[in-house]
Amino acid sequence: MSEAEFRGIITKSVGGIYYADALGGSFIGENIKCAARGIFRTKGISPSAGDHVRICVSDNSEPVIAEIEERKNFLSRPPLANLDRVFFVNSTVEPKVNRLILDKLIAVADSKDIEPIIVFTKIDLEKAGNLPDVYRKIGISVCAVDNITGEGADEVRKLIGSGISAFIGNSGVGKSSLLNILFPELNLKTGEISKKLGRGRHTTRQAELFKIGNGYIADTPGFSTVDIGYYCDIPKDELDGAFREFREAAAECRFANCRHVKECGCAVKDAVESGEISHERYDSYLRILEEYNEKTTR
Repeated sequence: MSEAEFRGIITKSVGGIYYADALGGSFIGENIKCAARGIFRTKGISPSAGDHVRICVSDNSEPVIAEIEERKNFLSRPPLANLDRVFFVNSTVEPKVNRLILDKLIAVADSKDIEPIIVFTKIDLEKAGNLPDVYRKIGISVCAVDNITGEGADEVRKLIGSGISAFIGNSGVGKSSLLNILFPELNLKTGEISKKLGRGRHTTRQAELFKIGNGYIADTPGFSTVDIGYYCDIPKDELDGAFREFREAAAECRFANCRHVKECGCAVKDAVESGEISHERYDSYLRILEEYNEKTTR
């Protein structure tokens, strides 16, 4: 019996079955259906979209994922590995932008060294107001797209680049519609807003990578809320570091373990009062910190 092996990148997982693009060997360029060795379950990990893996193929047997290479980062919800950037998609109208959810997601990305990019959709119905300026001020790229005419889509396309880019957003924000504007060949299903619930119906069931140019883009299932602990295990004492505009000021705080809530000599609070740090972002930080505290008292 002969055996061959090659590297691949997982593009999709469905019910314990995996699909991977072959990056070498005689299968190069093909999308291969694979199983995974049971050893991964005993180690408490599962292959996920974005994983670089070693695949073994024996005569008369299906390809098997034998090894998952070390990940540079990982999001548990949706399960995605080795991300270079995340486009957080928000609509300016129903469902309106939830600042707390957006700030949670940005904190998750920054804690994992993933570049966050914000996209506002449905600007034909309502403009994004001052929100783009709030986030541009802290060094985050912001785009606005008209999902009807496609205005603004080119700016998003330029930011995709190589590597792996994920598109993440609340249900009904127009994420799949945006991807169809950017890449019509994907022909992704889109859904309408539920009048009863006031949010979108899920049209994407699992995270899936699509090969685009020199990289991959990931479409992901929508969500209605975000528990930061569910998405990423940011330690409570590192939360302030996940708010990028806090870092410089935090280094000047009187106490090294300052939580930036009621402490004396807090440079972060001073920066908020002076307008250097936005009140809205600081409020998001306090609300996330409160969620941490509620969990520890349950």
